[in-house]
Amino acid sequence: MIKNLASRLWRSFSTTGLLLGTLFFAASFTPSLIPRAYLVQGVLAGFSFGAGYGIGVFASWLWSYLGLPQPKGNVGAWIKQGASAICALVALVFLWKATGWQNSIRDLMGMEPVDSVYPLRIALIALVTFALLLVVARLFELTLRLIAGWLRRYVPRRVANVIGVAAALAIFTSLANGVLLRYALHVADSSYRAFDELIETDAVQPTDPAKTGSAASILDWNDLGRAGREFIASGPSAKDIGAFLGHEAREPIRVYAGLNSAETPEARARLALDELKRVGGFDRSVLVIVTPTGTGWVDAAAMDTLEYLHGGDVASAAIQYSYLASWLSLLVEPGYGGEASRALFHEIYGYWTTLPKDHRPKLYLYGLSLGAMNTERSNELFEVLADPYQGALLSGPPFASSIWRSITNRRNEGSPFWLPRFRDGSYVRFTSQQNALAIPGAHWGPMRVVYLQYASDSVTFFDPLSLYRAPEWMNEPRGPDVSPSLRWYPVVSFLQLLVDMATATTAPIGHGHVYAPQHYIDAWIEVTDVKDWSAADIDRLKAHFQPK
Repeated sequence: MIKNLASRLWRSFSTTGLLLGTLFFAASFTPSLIPRAYLVQGVLAGFSFGAGYGIGVFASWLWSYLGLPQPKGNVGAWIKQGASAICALVALVFLWKATGWQNSIRDLMGMEPVDSVYPLRIALIALVTFALLLVVARLFELTLRLIAGWLRRYVPRRVANVIGVAAALAIFTSLANGVLLRYALHVADSSYRAFDELIETDAVQPTDPAKTGSAASILDWNDLGRAGREFIASGPSAKDIGAFLGHEAREPIRVYAGLNSAETPEARARLALDELKRVGGFDRSVLVIVTPTGTGWVDAAAMDTLEYLHGGDVASAAIQYSYLASWLSLLVEPGYGGEASRALFHEIYGYWTTLPKDHRPKLYLYGLSLGAMNTERSNELFEVLADPYQGALLSGPPFASSIWRSITNRRNEGSPFWLPRFRDGSYVRFTSQQNALAIPGAHWGPMRVVYLQYASDSVTFFDPLSLYRAPEWMNEPRGPDVSPSLRWYPVVSFLQLLVDMATATTAPIGHGHVYAPQHYIDAWIEVTDVKDWSAADIDRLKAHFQPK
């Protein structure tokens, strides 16, 4: 019985699907932007095989539908057996080569090479993943046949088939969105909310009345959220900065309003402004409007380095707009982050413009990842032309960032997609691991905007159109941490980049979506026009922030 069942199952598989699925499976082992663990690779390989198999099945159906000739009798069985042998050989070859491909990325990122990518584990995970996809596909087929079979009593066969496909798609889409996605989002929402409310043992409420979250503060410590408390409690003190500089420094000012601080973004923005006024933020030489990531997190590497560069004479303010991870926040609240960023900018910039120009701080914007995209949305250029802020630093902008994409697409001819040059460099410049901000003959205008991005950052360089064409960043010359073995494959590259985007923060510091302090230092020097630091002191500061 088991033998008969296995034989029937084997006969049900499409030969074209197996061939194309195997090619997609094999291509999934080639390098992309981020090194992959065996679990991730296994799931990717399973989805790739499933995608190829599905396309192959459709191609076979279309061939049959058009009435084209097909192999008859035992010929079809022999072809399937031969195709299976070829598939097995191709799969084994690519499984064997996978270790070298993964090491080609790891080497560029300064990671230790791996001896094996665990091919047997990958194959097993891929098989389970494909089996689950196959079950879903066959349930879809069964649903389609049942609906179409019932409809054939009343309408022509082909009409019934079309309606059956549409109805099955509607049912499965509704189930996916209304049940599975809703449940997944509920679980994520509950998890992230609980994590956000967790009080860390190492985040101590400040006693200094000039600190946000202290007893004297407008903003309650417990309402700041996990990321807010971390932002306030971390960072260098005046003593730390002074010891490094060799002279007296000021205590940096950090203001943060969490989701629980007020109901609306506008109310949180007003609280942040009032707190800034209370602690003397507008008396500093540098003031930064910060847009956090989706979870509310602010990259310490960005703010710490800036505070050292300016001897602690820095004030920064941020408000939380979500506690979900950036990709989830982008999915369920696509406009909310921009709304919050705009509210904070409106409050602080509006007040800043009322101050005498010679007695107010220089104003800058900062955002990482989703924070970078929402910083772009915080204001329109025409709104600030009469009284412009001094600049912005945007790191790891997501691929959906409209201003970033517009500038990149209009880059100067000959400059690469991953490190473009825009016009004369007076308004916006791009940089990466190697400082590319000193452009010969270029002079900054009244506003300095710098994009810090790595060629290996899939959050920035994910391309939905990679489904059917190669992204521009794959063209030569490639970024310094992009494997020379990376190739584009239809559908597979799209899936690889999706996985890369989900795992971008697992890359070592200075690669992927993990931005290094030394690269922030170079960017901040340019954005905030730091001139009183020698090259030796800058190198010493970079060494100070090197991971221990």
